[in-house]
Amino acid sequence: MAIAHALPQATRLALRVAGQVQGVGFRPFVYRLARELGLVGRVWNDAGGVGIEIQGAVGNVAVFRRRLASEAPTLARLDLLEVTEMPLVDDVGSFRIDASEGGAVQAAITPDIATCPDCLAELFDSADRRYGYPFINCTQCGPRYTITDALPYDRPNTSMAGFTLCPACATEYADPENRRFHAQPNACPACGPRVTLCLADGTPLTVADPFAEIIERLRDGAVVALKGLGGFHLACDARNAAAVAALRQRKGREEKPFAIMVANPASLATLAEVDAESVAILEQPWRPVILLPKGTACDTALSGVAPGIRWLGAMLPYTPLHWLLFHAAAGQPTTTGWLNELQSLALVMTSANPGGEPLVIDDDEAVQRLGGIADLLLLHDRPIRVRCDDSVVRVCAGVPAFLRRARGRVPRAIRLPHGGPSVLAVGGHLKNTVCVTRGEQAFLSQHIGDLDNAATCRVVDETVVHLCDVLEVTPERVVRDLHPDFYSSHFAARFAERHGIPCQTVQHHHAHIAAVAAEHGVTGELLGLALDGVGLGEDGTAWGGELLRVGPAGYERLGHLAPLRLPGGDRAAREPWRLAAAALHALGRGNEITRRFHGSAASAVAAMLDTGTRCPPTTAAGRLFDAAAGLLGVKLVTSFEGQAAMLLEGLAGSAWPVAPWADGFHLGEDGVLDLLPALGHLADAGDAAEAAARFHATLAAGLVDWVVRTAEATGLNTVALGGGCFLNELLCAVLRRELPANGLRLLEARRAPPGDGGLALGQAWAVMQQLSHTEK
Repeated sequence: MAIAHALPQATRLALRVAGQVQGVGFRPFVYRLARELGLVGRVWNDAGGVGIEIQGAVGNVAVFRRRLASEAPTLARLDLLEVTEMPLVDDVGSFRIDASEGGAVQAAITPDIATCPDCLAELFDSADRRYGYPFINCTQCGPRYTITDALPYDRPNTSMAGFTLCPACATEYADPENRRFHAQPNACPACGPRVTLCLADGTPLTVADPFAEIIERLRDGAVVALKGLGGFHLACDARNAAAVAALRQRKGREEKPFAIMVANPASLATLAEVDAESVAILEQPWRPVILLPKGTACDTALSGVAPGIRWLGAMLPYTPLHWLLFHAAAGQPTTTGWLNELQSLALVMTSANPGGEPLVIDDDEAVQRLGGIADLLLLHDRPIRVRCDDSVVRVCAGVPAFLRRARGRVPRAIRLPHGGPSVLAVGGHLKNTVCVTRGEQAFLSQHIGDLDNAATCRVVDETVVHLCDVLEVTPERVVRDLHPDFYSSHFAARFAERHGIPCQTVQHHHAHIAAVAAEHGVTGELLGLALDGVGLGEDGTAWGGELLRVGPAGYERLGHLAPLRLPGGDRAAREPWRLAAAALHALGRGNEITRRFHGSAASAVAAMLDTGTRCPPTTAAGRLFDAAAGLLGVKLVTSFEGQAAMLLEGLAGSAWPVAPWADGFHLGEDGVLDLLPALGHLADAGDAAEAAARFHATLAAGLVDWVVRTAEATGLNTVALGGGCFLNELLCAVLRRELPANGLRLLEARRAPPGDGGLALGQAWAVMQQLSHTEK
């Protein structure tokens, strides 16, 4: 092109936009904005994000720059906008969208997004060519991460590569004015994926309407496996107690609560307490499962869905396939008014991961692994590239917190305060996730799960390979937990040896606090209060109630909860009565153990405690909750992790708020917080609900006193809360009120789970901080 010499009123700029800008309609937005303002130039995707060259009147270019950020598509996230002046050129024509280019990957991958209102309207418009099509999507909704093989995010790099666009879809795909312009999963009944309804053995069924057939079978008590975005769900009628019981028996899920799916917030009104904040979370484009306080009619209407606990996990439909089920249940109305009206259908929607193994994603695998659980299978021929479970959140004292970060949020990057060498962090054993850093970005994987079986361990390998490949990252360091026997630790050692890179360790609770520091951009020292179930300490014992000083150079243990014995070792974590026995023994009341807890096991535990045999100490706050639950008889033997603490919190909530016991804790000069006096009160309690509430209040009061005194002694006024115990709403409410009232800045996990699901983020950031500190 010729260089222009006489256009002083014009300017030409090159803009580089990084962030979540691919697969969200960003290029069509740029195209329309530029043409509206009479500007010329081009826009294109590449591995770094979006490139723009723009030329025109100085004032209009200034307006373009301003509106580029302020009016970007709802799903776009601009992390970086670089602007460079360029020489003016003649004969540039109009503004155009160019083909994607390559380059070093810096772009963010867009998470999967719930069906948008425009597509929903078309889905139920009998005159639309996509009426009733279960794979309808556009640039504002549909699958993204779970179909992505590589960047740039273009159709050949997704699992839609095998579906050739028909002329009508191709016209939409090529039209910058159409909302399906470069919508990579774009399809219709003529050219796109299709569903197949099968018997449990994989035999296809010939039915006029598979969705109406499924609803009829669900109402008869059937269990149906549904292939979704990131894997299969197992579904049944949540109002059918026999169907719920059958699903529990077949899946081997004795008491752990199920989540439900309903059509809209109105349909939850009699089942749960739903306020405006909860509705806003339910209706987010990422459609999480949210834990809601149960309504008065919940346990009667949904018998067996969430037995014994005070919360109900609920979500709204997020794929066209889900919506078509609810449409069939509503009688297939011809208008859309039903979308906001109360619907009676409530579906149990639980992950299809039998035996705690990985989520099923493949059709053949579904027949093999789900055939003994489901009566019907709804399959489809769009391959799932990445297993991705539902995200789960709970609102703790008014603030949402992740229990599980997965579909809809992964692989959204968490921006770090500074960059460094690429680090691969492999998390721990429970609720495993992995994390890969790229410059100033940390990519925390979807929830993988507990590494208790070989199949789930293989998913760790798969996830690391996929993340590194799709981000085009070659880790320069790998980091693991201090515990040498975790599968993740073995994987890290093998990975480091194979790639010739250093393998480092980060102590468990240090990582919890570092994760919170990372997402809040803290690079200096701070206090960290880490409360969880277990993590190996530097001294070889089980930690879990720790007050730490954390900074770039590492961490210092300033204090901990008073140790409690674990009679029988790890078994005590599954049998809270053993912790209760340990508390009685520590109180000098060991003679009560066999009276309170009958049987030969009680006698054996009493003897263990007397001799100190197989009774390792732990400072874990999680075991303190177990001891309290055991002393009150809330739960003597658990069937899933955290059950006793959940039941105890629910019981306490029924009597909340209460005052703490004035003599319920002791804080020693050595920084040890002792809650044994509170456990003594529990052992003598008459009213279990009041006692549970006072235990929570006393623990919270002790923690506040501990942190405030330590802050005064150290001069540190920023406190990070990390560990799974900070999903306890009662505890969080007190700390959130009292610590700032004492002049402290409080940091909590928001973008990653506070528990082990965020561990890998903290491991990665701790190592990056240490490397940065060493360089200085």
